[in-house]
Amino acid sequence: MNVQLNPFFSRLAALALVGLIILCLVWELYIAPLRPGGSYLALKVLPLLLPLRGVLKGNLYTLQWSSMLVLLYFMEGVTRAWSDPNPVSVMMAYIEIMLSLIFYVCAMFYLWPSKKAAKKRKQEQAQKETLS
Repeated sequence: MNVQLNPFFSRLAALALVGLIILCLVWELYIAPLRPGGSYLALKVLPLLLPLRGVLKGNLYTLQWSSMLVLLYFMEGVTRAWSDPNPVSVMMAYIEIMLSLIFYVCAMFYLWPSKKAAKKRKQEQAQKETLS
């Protein structure tokens, strides 16, 4: 069974991931670091680099687990948008929220057809087993 995946969602997810990486680096090193001159919080980019290659290739497994990873960045954005006293940092947090949501939604829409096909294959296999 051949599944038609929409490359638009994969590309948009990859773009959002790259944007999130750039945003986090620029945010923590230049625009609104916690300490003047940058902070070690810029290291939060390292986990985002792990799925980058697979996401750029449209790998289904990588998109599955990285969609869970990006939820951590969504939570950080919400927390910092709510609690950070620096208005520039709050603006950056809102951008982080948007990029992480774009990635998550695009990953889900890209993965949906393959999950649907896998569920159908599993049902067909269960029906064959009951008939045997």
